[in-house]
Amino acid sequence: MKKSFVFVAFIMVSLGMCSGSAWAVWSVTNLHPAGASVSHAYGVSGGQQVGDADGDASLWTGTAASRVNLKPASATYSYGKGVGGGQQVGYATVLGVSHASLWSGSAATWVDLTPSGSVGALAYGVSDGKQVGTTNTGGGYHASLWTGTAESWVDLNPTGSTTQSEAYGVSSTQQVGRTVYGVDSYHAALWSGTAATWVDLNPPGKAKSFAWAVSDGKQGGWVTVGGAYGDEHAALWSGLADGWVDLHPAGASDSKVYGVSGSLQVGIAWLGSDLHASLWSGTPESWADLHTLLPLGYTYSIATGIEVSGSDIWVSGYAYNASLHRDEAMLWHDVIPEPSSFLTLAAGLPALAFGLRRRLR
Repeated sequence: MKKSFVFVAFIMVSLGMCSGSAWAVWSVTNLHPAGASVSHAYGVSGGQQVGDADGDASLWTGTAASRVNLKPASATYSYGKGVGGGQQVGYATVLGVSHASLWSGSAATWVDLTPSGSVGALAYGVSDGKQVGTTNTGGGYHASLWTGTAESWVDLNPTGSTTQSEAYGVSSTQQVGRTVYGVDSYHAALWSGTAATWVDLNPPGKAKSFAWAVSDGKQGGWVTVGGAYGDEHAALWSGLADGWVDLHPAGASDSKVYGVSGSLQVGIAWLGSDLHASLWSGTPESWADLHTLLPLGYTYSIATGIEVSGSDIWVSGYAYNASLHRDEAMLWHDVIPEPSSFLTLAAGLPALAFGLRRRLR
């Protein structure tokens, strides 16, 4: 039988010019439901985590046992992709067609966001009562914005400038995603509620880019810095293509940002042959390896979302259990001892966590 774990790392960090020292407490909770063969957590907000388990959209509130199955009765499969303000979004497969989906905590609350006349739709993000995703119009996929109903659908696809588009993140008045040009060519995109507000975030001279998350006027994703596929660097924007920040950590082959909250970003860094869940605070030097906080036996991990609430940092994601050959939904949590200490914590976390794990062997 699968045993859940809560692994707590106590890390002491010296505070440079400040006297004394501070303690940060990181914990990792395994959200994998008993009896499931695979699970993933893709978003975190307001004490809730959303994802999937065995092809069923799932909602957690901090423990594996709290899992709620969101799959609509009419669906064959369903997947949770985003959570915010007590709402969850994703998509459900009904009679072979993907339907953009909105829930409010239970399968019975399911709302089909798929616009009338479309071929199908997917929802990826939710915040402040707004949902984003993409709609198959029959002539291509168009970035989409909703406010709770199929009838509220807004087509964000920029007129005459792209063959298709997708929206993945939403925060306040901004939406992010990508616009697609021909075959395997795409640019990170930013909107403010309409197609006409589209901003191309692709840095000058770069091959491709992708925006996945947005918070407080900051957009996170990645930029392909070379001409070849795979040369991807985690990226942070502030609303313009110029002035983007390359978050790529030293020693990594590829990196991506999947979540943004306040001044923090999460995602992945490819180290050697494995993906490592990663945390940044706005610079490449601030990179912290969240994978080191997992017990031994997990060969890769991905951080998919983040929420900073007061002194708490919550990070959703999943990790591969090599002994059981499956992905397992994970929830990282940290309590920040004092606001001024976080940058020092982030800078020192990789080495400190590595040393801690050596002591635990």
